[in-house]
Amino acid sequence: MTSRGSSADKELEAPPSADSPALEIQTLVRSFLKEHTAYDVLPVSYRLIVFDTRLLVKKALAGLVQNGIVSAPLWSSELHRFAGMLTVSDFVNLIQYYYTHASVEDALQDIEKFEIGNLRDVEKKVGAPAPQLISMHPMASLYDACRLLAESRAHRVPLLDHDALGTEMIISVITQYRILKFIAVNYKETRSLRRSLSELKIGTYGNIATASLSTPVIELINIFVDKKISAVPIIDENGVVLNVYETVDVMSIARTGRYNELDIPVGEALEARPKDYPGVHTCTLNDTLYSIFQTIRKQRVYRLIVVDSDKKLVGIVSLSDILGYLVGYQR
Repeated sequence: MTSRGSSADKELEAPPSADSPALEIQTLVRSFLKEHTAYDVLPVSYRLIVFDTRLLVKKALAGLVQNGIVSAPLWSSELHRFAGMLTVSDFVNLIQYYYTHASVEDALQDIEKFEIGNLRDVEKKVGAPAPQLISMHPMASLYDACRLLAESRAHRVPLLDHDALGTEMIISVITQYRILKFIAVNYKETRSLRRSLSELKIGTYGNIATASLSTPVIELINIFVDKKISAVPIIDENGVVLNVYETVDVMSIARTGRYNELDIPVGEALEARPKDYPGVHTCTLNDTLYSIFQTIRKQRVYRLIVVDSDKKLVGIVSLSDILGYLVGYQR
């Protein structure tokens, strides 16, 4: 694993100057977001999968795979309330824990009786921070939802309400992608979005963790935990982007119990991806925010790898970067 370039951590920046392109975009988009609620983003009909914290992790994982989802809200039947989210990060932490604390045989035995509620103990043992218990009301503004996602670094936020007796109800979950797709479909002031990434300075362009096809999978899992990131570009010796290894790839390890294959090269692990894997989404610094929204409108995108004319790695634009930029928040 290597890191390319260096840069200081981004913090909450001062408001853009009056003549900057960011001011026009952010002013118009903020106005749009404040006119809509989180409820507006929800489809006309949808399924909501909720897991009890006493459910076995193995069964929960099977439920996620069966329904084609990578996360689900949790419910505590003991406390009769929302108890957080089950996400890919939980499985990343679980695999790292078993790799460092148990044999493959022990891991396979433990996973048979491991409950979702026990995952918080695993986080403590691997040194991962406890996930934030964030939520909001369905009628909260979309602007507030975007700010909450940007500030918490979360990829999704559950929507909670209360029934007539005051008991919490989980209404749904909205994600970064669903919000950005809603903007892509409904935002009409597209002229303001026709600015390039190089001009707007959206994304990360320094200190990017990378790997080669020969990097062991466990090293990438450690990177996910240590750097709190969800994807690592796979490059060759010249910096050309070959692929991307994502946290969602880890779910297949947990699902199949292949804990004895964590030392295999990532190139070999990538060959096991499903045939319908959408591939790596790339862009250049000349691409505009408008063209990126057009991509989001047509395809399910979680990030774009920024490359130059030779397909060499330049940076990464995540959905968090875009969402944070639109509401004026940058880490």
